[in-house]
Amino acid sequence: MHIRTALLAAFSASFIVGVPSSFAQQKAAKGGGERVCHEDAKKFCSNVRPGGGRIYNCLTSHNAELAPACRERLTAAKARYDEFVKACKSDADKYCKSIPPGGGRILSCLKGRESDLTAECKAQFHRARGDTTVTQ
Repeated sequence: MHIRTALLAAFSASFIVGVPSSFAQQKAAKGGGERVCHEDAKKFCSNVRPGGGRIYNCLTSHNAELAPACRERLTAAKARYDEFVKACKSDADKYCKSIPPGGGRILSCLKGRESDLTAECKAQFHRARGDTTVTQ
């Protein structure tokens, strides 16, 4: 189960709270929201130490109080995470079992073994690379 938790933390961190760099600048230039959960994270989770999925858990515990765009972002992140775990859990169990969770180490492990991964897991990595809301 620790691999599932680690994947959630690593996968959702950039997708949920902040999408810095070029994507945020593009969204701001188009009049869109920059880092849609940033303000909610500051408001409800400023005392929460980042890492290990703690910010995500904090935000979801305040779901009813979140801005609609942030709620949508959390829902989308959870759906993508579920797809990723479904596709990559067996690979993570196989190749990264001895890797301590946290800091994106399990994702790095999987990436380092990309040529050995199942087709489904590889597809999730390629999808994430093409989705600037996840990879930026």
